[in-house]
Amino acid sequence: MATIRLRDVRKAFGLGSKPRREKAGSGSRRRAFTPYAREEPAAEDPDRVYALDRVDLTVPEGQTMAVLGPSGCGKSTLLRVIAGLEGEYSGDLFYDDRNMQDVPPKDRYIGMVFQNYALYPHFEGHGNLSFFFRIRKAPDKEIEERIRITSEIMGIGFRALLQRKPGTLSGGQQQRLAIARAIVRRPQVFLFDEPLSNLDAKLRAQTRVEIKRLLRRFAITALYVTHDQTEAMALGDQVAVMRAGQIEQVGPFTDVRLRPANTFVAGFLGAPPMNLLPGAEVRDGQIALSDGLQIRPDPSLLKNLQPGHALTVGIRPESVQVTVRASRDARNPRGAPPSVADGDAQPVNLNDAALQSPLTNVWPGIVESVEPDYGRRRALVYIQAGGQRLVGQADIRARLTQGERIVAQLEPTGLHFFESQTGARIE
Repeated sequence: MATIRLRDVRKAFGLGSKPRREKAGSGSRRRAFTPYAREEPAAEDPDRVYALDRVDLTVPEGQTMAVLGPSGCGKSTLLRVIAGLEGEYSGDLFYDDRNMQDVPPKDRYIGMVFQNYALYPHFEGHGNLSFFFRIRKAPDKEIEERIRITSEIMGIGFRALLQRKPGTLSGGQQQRLAIARAIVRRPQVFLFDEPLSNLDAKLRAQTRVEIKRLLRRFAITALYVTHDQTEAMALGDQVAVMRAGQIEQVGPFTDVRLRPANTFVAGFLGAPPMNLLPGAEVRDGQIALSDGLQIRPDPSLLKNLQPGHALTVGIRPESVQVTVRASRDARNPRGAPPSVADGDAQPVNLNDAALQSPLTNVWPGIVESVEPDYGRRRALVYIQAGGQRLVGQADIRARLTQGERIVAQLEPTGLHFFESQTGARIE
């Protein structure tokens, strides 16, 4: 096990980036490893694209770091740099206190699991697990003992996979074999590159549980690259959110979700993510938005906001409660809402004085889409209120329909504030 530390790491691609060095005069099929040249920081080059741009990241020993971000943000490049598969980068990479700049991949003691399994198709499962030891001329007794122990770790039904070639296995079985191949080497570091993205929903859930069990059992330092937030939440002790080659925020998933560092993290993390309402400003102890919409936040949230300060307001969908109006449109085929006596969501009276006040946090709006969540007995409701589009929650028994007129009540303690220009969080 090892603590992984990256300090000011940059990796560029494009016309201005340096080609991979090869050993002079090497004409053999198997090339010797040549230490990578250190890429010194240079003036910005318009032909260069920085897949990693001044990345600072620490993965504590024995923990799993889930790396999240949109496609093309540099997640896989980060993993490849740590594995030693990408060179010519600037900055430093350490395993514990050892700088890995000149250490070839074969000497880094990593176990890597790929999205496309990367199994040897002409070997049976046993051959895939033993190949690492065969090329190092390990004794047969040691090889068989390693495979036996790994088979026991992988659990019920794994031994049957050892006698079959990858082409005869399902996607989930191939990924189990790929994970076992990483485990059998007894690595110091696990690297997972979107290992579940090719599996269907049921297999993803099953394999996710198995990976979690293995990570907890071995307590090996691991990086898990994914775009699936469920995987990141389930498997990661911490998450690192990436954008355009940079680390935006690092921390436990719950902390990052509840206190996003900027509008990108707020708008990326969560399913659905935080509602972001631009064009706001502080006015007379309230937050004024476009189209006359206003929010009266909890007074404690206003202490760091100056009057006239331009803001972007964030609010989570669970802090936006959507309810039906007291009298539904007569054209609504579903009829009147269930009665309050039956335990359903209470309708809002449009003649209520509070609703007419511009100082309240109750906004009238129109339903654009409804996504039921039967497991949680709620519905996600996409609404338009004035010039703002946002997502809220409703009791699933309210039976909202597209085009229906509703009201959305905003929780005054659930607001987040960000700088309009930089997107940075305002504490």
